[in-house]
Amino acid sequence: MKAVVRSLAAAALLGLSVPAHAALTFVVPLTNGQEPGVLNLTTSTGDPRPTSFGTATFVINDAMTAMSFTATIFNIDITGTQTADTNDNLVAAHIHVGTAPAATQPVRWGFFGTPDNDNNPDQLVVTPFASGVGGTFSSTWDAPEGNAGTTFATNLPGILAGLAYINFHTVQFGGGEIRGNIPPVPEPAGWAMMLIGFAAIGLSVRARRRTSPQPA
Repeated sequence: MKAVVRSLAAAALLGLSVPAHAALTFVVPLTNGQEPGVLNLTTSTGDPRPTSFGTATFVINDAMTAMSFTATIFNIDITGTQTADTNDNLVAAHIHVGTAPAATQPVRWGFFGTPDNDNNPDQLVVTPFASGVGGTFSSTWDAPEGNAGTTFATNLPGILAGLAYINFHTVQFGGGEIRGNIPPVPEPAGWAMMLIGFAAIGLSVRARRRTSPQPA
């Protein structure tokens, strides 16, 4: 029993240290369904167009002073020349962060189009697909960027609370066509409880194995 207590205590201590001393990584899908009101993707003449989607990966550094990301999107024209139509043309891309749960949060860091907060330094790299429609975006929300309300430090609590998302806006859907919601980060106590839970599951499985009839 003492060994079990020591194991659970160690797990709890480990959980308390994870958020404070390790980089955080999030991988989120980008979909139409996460954007309110996005239905019936069409061309400018009303014909159906392919579903747009993508994936984004975010990394908050261990000092929690910057957040880098890479996003790959499909079936959104990022150059204006990947398709003949204009409805799928990309017009802007942002990271939105709020202070309370809401369907739509304010723009806090724009990296494509307006507003452009990626400027100190501007690290945006856009790589259109060699063939097909879409491409890859990558950059970093650095500490010196932004002003009152739009710095990374100001918005970090909202990001960790799950009140942030990245989205890509098109001609047809100026309010955003695809979105990826960044999940909340558990509080230190939450990390500890999850690890204790994992430890308890492992102990339960081990106990069942000991009490299960052994084959002759």
